[in-house]
Amino acid sequence: MRFRHPDGSTVHLAYCTNVHAAEDLEGVMAQLREHAEPVRRRLHRDRLGIGLWLARDAVRRLTVDPSAVRALRTELDRRGLEVVTLNGFPYRGFGAQRVKYRVYRPDWTEPARLEHTSELARLLTALLPEDAAEGTVSTLPLAWRDGFTPERRRAALTALGVLSARLDALEEMTGRSIRVGLEPEPGCTVETTADAVEALGGAHAPPAHRVGVCVDTCHLATEFEEPSSALDALAGAGVPVVKSQLSAALHAQQPASESVLAALGEFDEPRFLHQTRARTPSGVVGTDDLGEALRTGALPAGVPWRSHFHVPLHAPPAPPLTSTLDVLRAALARLVGGPVPLTRHLEVETYTWQALPQRLRPRTRAQLADGIAAELDVARGMLTGLGLKELP
Repeated sequence: MRFRHPDGSTVHLAYCTNVHAAEDLEGVMAQLREHAEPVRRRLHRDRLGIGLWLARDAVRRLTVDPSAVRALRTELDRRGLEVVTLNGFPYRGFGAQRVKYRVYRPDWTEPARLEHTSELARLLTALLPEDAAEGTVSTLPLAWRDGFTPERRRAALTALGVLSARLDALEEMTGRSIRVGLEPEPGCTVETTADAVEALGGAHAPPAHRVGVCVDTCHLATEFEEPSSALDALAGAGVPVVKSQLSAALHAQQPASESVLAALGEFDEPRFLHQTRARTPSGVVGTDDLGEALRTGALPAGVPWRSHFHVPLHAPPAPPLTSTLDVLRAALARLVGGPVPLTRHLEVETYTWQALPQRLRPRTRAQLADGIAAELDVARGMLTGLGLKELP
């Protein structure tokens, strides 16, 4: 979906396909047919943006077979779909029964991450719509925090420098600019926007015209960051917002209550990591997973908790829980509500549909398509409410 900003530029809204499990190119093609096109039809759009997730095996096939790239581009056009952004965070296995910490490997200290991201950038230049000169790729925020030494940090930043040089060469060759955004996430070495400023605004940082941040509003809320001050700090440090993922976290206002703890327990599931945080007078404290917070008493019960569980935008959980949709709304107002948008690539990223409590999960493809379309409709309403005009 495209929107005209009051400054005359085009803002793109997509949904991220990492909600659909696919490791190979055949699976990706099936996603377009079985999921993405039905979502487009529900929104009564001739064209729908998708934030494409391509697992390692699919990328390898597309990299060695130019005809496969042409076939993918043809299928996108045939289904009324367009791609201006890729989710390059998960490498493979995101549809596995247990993902947890595996999603952070390989990290930016490992050659495989540099090669994978470079290949994603090259593929994106071939998938961009004819009238789009720029694409974006989101990626993990360097690495998970454990064992991340100063030496590993330098290695990761050096790899991003190499990537930047490759992206410069790619633009010279294709005429299309690709930028990459580190996605701050709880528990990672770049956990907050302040960490992003330190990593991307300091010594050995890659050039800002190629590498910035992907602001995920669920992660922002989980860390209890205030959107305006966080985004102003990025702008003040010269760290660009390459893209933003529109998402909402799970919020518990009174975790001391037994009913609240029981409700949170329904969201404790074995597939994904749900980092959980509490804000205290001395700062934000947290656990690596929701179950750890519930079982160990590691978090204070007298203050609100937030958990990294992407809650559908149109369907916050029933009381006594809620979501951080207000944080998303405030972030979006700062991102695109000003005289000039801070980013032009927005992506709804609720990948947790099948991790929801059983009674809330979609049971059919049609129900999932209904839910994704409803989320996009919420985002569309927010954008038009900020003065953007939806384009055909």
